[in-house]
Amino acid sequence: MIFRPKTLDYTLSPYTGLTRESWIEAGEYLLTGIFQNIKSIHDPVIVPRKETKVTYPHMDAAEGQREVERKAEIFEGLARSFFLAAPLIRNNPETAICNYRLKDYYKEHVLRACTSGDINSVGSYEEQMKTVGNGDPFRAFQQTVETCALVVCLWNCKSEIWDTYTKEEKDTIAAFLTGYAHANTVPQNWRLFNMLDLAFLHKEGYPIDEDIMRDHAQAILNYYAGDGWYRDGHSFDYYSCWAFNVYSPIWNLWYGYEKEPYLAQKFEENSNKLMETYGDFFDRDGFTNMWGRSNIYRNAATSAFDGNMLLKNSKADPGLARRIASGSLLQFLTREDFLYEGIPTLGFYGQFTPLVQGYSCAESPFWLGKAFLCLHLEAEHPFWSARENNGTWDNLKEKEVKETTLNGPALCFTNHGSNGETILRTGKVVKNIGDEHGMWNYSKLCFNSKYPWESAPSKEVEAQQYVLKDLTSGEYLKGNVTFWHGKKEEVLYRRQFFHYELSKESTWIQAVNLADFTVPNGIIRVDKLKLHRRPIELTLGAYGFPDNGTEIIHLERDNGKAIILKGHDFTGREKQLAMTLYDGWDEINLLHSEGTNPDSAKSIIVYGKLTRKKQYGYEPYIIISQVITKESLEDFTEEELFPIASIQYTDKENCGGYGPVTISLKDGSNRVVAFEGIEGNLQL
Repeated sequence: MIFRPKTLDYTLSPYTGLTRESWIEAGEYLLTGIFQNIKSIHDPVIVPRKETKVTYPHMDAAEGQREVERKAEIFEGLARSFFLAAPLIRNNPETAICNYRLKDYYKEHVLRACTSGDINSVGSYEEQMKTVGNGDPFRAFQQTVETCALVVCLWNCKSEIWDTYTKEEKDTIAAFLTGYAHANTVPQNWRLFNMLDLAFLHKEGYPIDEDIMRDHAQAILNYYAGDGWYRDGHSFDYYSCWAFNVYSPIWNLWYGYEKEPYLAQKFEENSNKLMETYGDFFDRDGFTNMWGRSNIYRNAATSAFDGNMLLKNSKADPGLARRIASGSLLQFLTREDFLYEGIPTLGFYGQFTPLVQGYSCAESPFWLGKAFLCLHLEAEHPFWSARENNGTWDNLKEKEVKETTLNGPALCFTNHGSNGETILRTGKVVKNIGDEHGMWNYSKLCFNSKYPWESAPSKEVEAQQYVLKDLTSGEYLKGNVTFWHGKKEEVLYRRQFFHYELSKESTWIQAVNLADFTVPNGIIRVDKLKLHRRPIELTLGAYGFPDNGTEIIHLERDNGKAIILKGHDFTGREKQLAMTLYDGWDEINLLHSEGTNPDSAKSIIVYGKLTRKKQYGYEPYIIISQVITKESLEDFTEEELFPIASIQYTDKENCGGYGPVTISLKDGSNRVVAFEGIEGNLQL
């Protein structure tokens, strides 16, 4: 059953109708799904699990590891569901779900989780190390992540739960937290978990090692890449938003402003910098783009707005922040496939195993409860009292495109007035050869807020990815590393390597130089092959198109071939996609697939294909294509489908081996693509 809010106010919230009361109802809706699966108030939050091979607990793990994972699952269920429960408890201490009073349930289970010897104990750090045999002195555990969620929730409903414990009970919880706070952690966003544990303990009068705190804090600050974004490991993704830009403001509030003012000021500046452009990361409906790892956390990406509201000098627009938060909430909660036995699926919409990662369990999706932290803001706060506005979208003209390019995190996102979609293009991507999951999450050439990424429908074709087949060896190669050059004169430049590895000189690795620019409904690509070995075949797919009964149209004009798809997504929403191929391609075709699309069981991918046969020969280097989309079945115009009037090359052979390529569009504008010189500024 989908979420249907009882309280709506389209005067205050003209875009979504949602109010603070609506959000409370949404929290109750999700908690009802959880507690309908719990037989006794004394049972932990262990929920039905549809996927059993990728996620943990892993049944084939060694005995010690299975015990570690069993305890971690109990803690994830407790701490992440607490994200939903804590603000409801704070709002109304008598709140009951499925006849369980939330305050009583969480008070009992928090203490039991931290109490050694209890059947629901999740294990102290020292106990966990003993269980796995102390073989790795730098071992970190999932419990560290959840301790941070726990202290945030204890703070959120402090007077209702934490303040009601006896001193002895507080000491038991504090001792448990102290072990994880001071112990080993993962050297990326995890350091924030230790920081918040330490800050909570300090705030509550328990001793901490301030040098450890300072070491973690300086490391977190130095992950900062600019424009509000932090690098997390190799990558840039939503962890910058639902971890760095949520936990650092809380840390400021609890500890930083008082004890580390320099660091606190920097964290505040970085959060405010994110707010300058983060609203444009979402589309006209407030939809969150499926991008990066941990997509099962869904709308948790909106929690960065709430984090900013905690700062002394918050710069977020409250009306826009609530509109996006509510839009993203509805993106997921209003779909029939979102829940499995009352629990958010291990997917983006419905169950979708290709995006699931081994560090997740059935309870992991409740990280999305982080979006509900906004309920700690009182009803009078501007986040709830300001009238919704839609930021950029309120002023964007029908055929206008707003482009935001952030060189630090290598993100370029465009808001398209014609279709209301946001398209993201990324760089500085490094994935292992063969890590298809990582490439789907990070290496797609475009990520579209209305066309979630599709996994591999075949060896030969991928949605929004090039696939290169070496016709000598028969091997298929995919782009695992994407360098960023940046934007110049309305064109974004990147380079993607196929099977990049450090043991090879880059000239011995097949690659494509990428150049793309926007049109009202999408993106035109003017890419250049960078090959050292032929013969090869190359394919490029458009977005995966949900196939729930699709009309397929083939068109040809003098300078291009196109395939148009018309249909509906899982929810019945009208969809339309067109791919047009110009110079450099041999054929355009389509592929039917099943089980590879997050939106619908069946899907179609339109793709282009080419062959280059000569090892050394002056054959076409430039390959030109376009993908456009529309959220209606109204026909694309001729100019939209075939927007290029002429293509002018520098070389007389018209192959594009050297010199600028000038693309003249039918709207009278020109784009000049010039790859020469990008070699000197390729960034990872």
